[in-house]
Amino acid sequence: MKDRIDIKKIEWHRVADLDQLPDERVMSVTAGVKTLALVHFDGKYAAMDNRCPHQGGPLGEGSIEKGEGDQCWLRCPWHGWDFDPLTGKPPGGHEDTGQEMFDVEVREDGIYVGLPPEPDHVQTSTDVVAQTMVNWGLKRVFGMVGHSNLGLADAFRLQEEAGNISYIGIRHEGAASFACSGYAKLTGKPAACLSIAGPGATNLMTGLWDAKVDRAPVIACAGQVQVQVFSPFAFQDIDLHSAFAPVANFNGLVLHASNYGETTSLAMKSAIVERDVSVLIFPDDAQTLPSPDAKPGKPDGRLSDTRMSPPDDIIKETASRLDKAKRPMFVVGYGARCAMEEITKLAEHLNCPVVTTFKAKGQIPDTHPLAGGVLGRSGTPIASWFMNECDLIVAIGASFSHHTGIEPSKPIIQIDMDRMHLGKNHGVDLPIWGELSETLPKIREAMIAQNPGASNAVDQRKEIAERWTIWRREKERRLADNRGNGINAASLFAALTNVAPKDAVMPVDVGNNTYSFGRYFEPCGQRILMSGYLGSIGFGFPAAMGAWAATQDFAEYKDRKVISISGDGGFGQYAMEFTTAVKYNMDITHVLMNNGELGKISKEQRGGEWPVWQTSLSNPNFSEFAQSCGGMGRRVTDKNSLAAALKEAIAHDGPALVEVITDAELV
Repeated sequence: MKDRIDIKKIEWHRVADLDQLPDERVMSVTAGVKTLALVHFDGKYAAMDNRCPHQGGPLGEGSIEKGEGDQCWLRCPWHGWDFDPLTGKPPGGHEDTGQEMFDVEVREDGIYVGLPPEPDHVQTSTDVVAQTMVNWGLKRVFGMVGHSNLGLADAFRLQEEAGNISYIGIRHEGAASFACSGYAKLTGKPAACLSIAGPGATNLMTGLWDAKVDRAPVIACAGQVQVQVFSPFAFQDIDLHSAFAPVANFNGLVLHASNYGETTSLAMKSAIVERDVSVLIFPDDAQTLPSPDAKPGKPDGRLSDTRMSPPDDIIKETASRLDKAKRPMFVVGYGARCAMEEITKLAEHLNCPVVTTFKAKGQIPDTHPLAGGVLGRSGTPIASWFMNECDLIVAIGASFSHHTGIEPSKPIIQIDMDRMHLGKNHGVDLPIWGELSETLPKIREAMIAQNPGASNAVDQRKEIAERWTIWRREKERRLADNRGNGINAASLFAALTNVAPKDAVMPVDVGNNTYSFGRYFEPCGQRILMSGYLGSIGFGFPAAMGAWAATQDFAEYKDRKVISISGDGGFGQYAMEFTTAVKYNMDITHVLMNNGELGKISKEQRGGEWPVWQTSLSNPNFSEFAQSCGGMGRRVTDKNSLAAALKEAIAHDGPALVEVITDAELV
């Protein structure tokens, strides 16, 4: 048994009530951060280190059992190691072995244990990691704390207590990675997601793939089993480095001999510069290594200016082609989201329509006289009409997804900062590599220099207005559709168009709700987030949590309302995250289209001439569910009540859910 501590240095902690622990019983108690096994035996109290020296079993969860003769033993619940309940000695009574013991006092108000003062914190390996992330600008962590990431979690705790980061504890790791994806899609900045080894790490995968394919920077931090038990069939041990390899642009193991600051700096730089996923894997026994002299990494001198533009001859050729076109049109993709002001100026010089890909919906308000809505499967007939009538397509920050349907037979000028996207699926007439905010002003200046007068293009504003009139008349007719099975989608999104704040951030899930949103909702300044290339159902609500976090972390998004949209299938994937929103008082309004089925899949089965099979859903009353979680919930069954319910939910300060009973056929 170890020597008693100097009584002059003892700090006393009240750990139990007088009548809390019956005789011949043991329980785990906490004094400061120390966990002890508190024993009541033979009318006496004793306190010992709670960890069994065999494999760390919790002695406080054990039992006091009678042995040979009158001897009784405190038995470890894991593997049956025995200790004297009052002295902590093992059988045999070896003086130099046994549990560390601590002084106990029985006072009038309870049981007290005396401990030495906690030592000053010594910087650990993961302290260096966490501080490096902060130095690189990390502000937010989403995750689940567990047995194989406790050292790293404590490093994040210290950073949160210092005011450097904010942590959100989620209910499922998939929600953490989706939240990071939504955060990055809105801000362009990475957040981190935290998991344990094994199933916690694999749960991150879908959200990480969503971020990767949509070029959103994310940091994934996965706990791992101890290095000594790396092997097949060890508990929760899978080869995480191999598992993450396909999704991770940077994939690093943080080991005992790692350069913690440099490894983390490379992960952060890779995510930021490549707009991709970085993964750091932390074996349990490498997370708390004392590293008092290790220096955290910094971004100083490691990031360059990103501005670049094409050569002058390319600028002049682009200007010449635009000047000769009679009916040019712009197709704007998600990659152009930060250059819309320059795009709009150039379009206004040409008086030409600006249509967007689905992922870019809302980047130009539908209220702008040159806006033509969304092109493609989830789009408007306005955009399709101008695609058919144009004589030159200018594709800007668009990746030519087959869902968008950019006509390859038309002359195409493509401008993108990613060279791999230029002519990705087929050749274009003029591929231009350049950063958009640098390239577009130079093209406009060159056009004015070549032709100081008005553009030679036809002024298409009148035609755009006429096409909107035709489409809005059709939407008006659809408002009356009623088969008696629920509210039609046109009515829901007409109401949402009228009440959504102009600066709202709107994550949209995958399903029929997505198609309806693309067709009917008319953005007037809102920022829309989607699961683009992955098209992952379940994205909407976790992404809303990420977007809400961004409104807390960045001044430019402060006070912007977050309104997410999903079907019942999508919300059901991560429905319990509504309790997360309640816990952190997230100001999110979720609009849920409940039609009792996976409507998009039913539609695909019918379209493929298959029987509709296994797409029905058994749902709770989601509005009552929201209320039971501690949020606001409203259920709408009459389209005349839509506007009032949406307004009430949007005005609510905190999590709110509007459940709209909809008809799966009226999309």
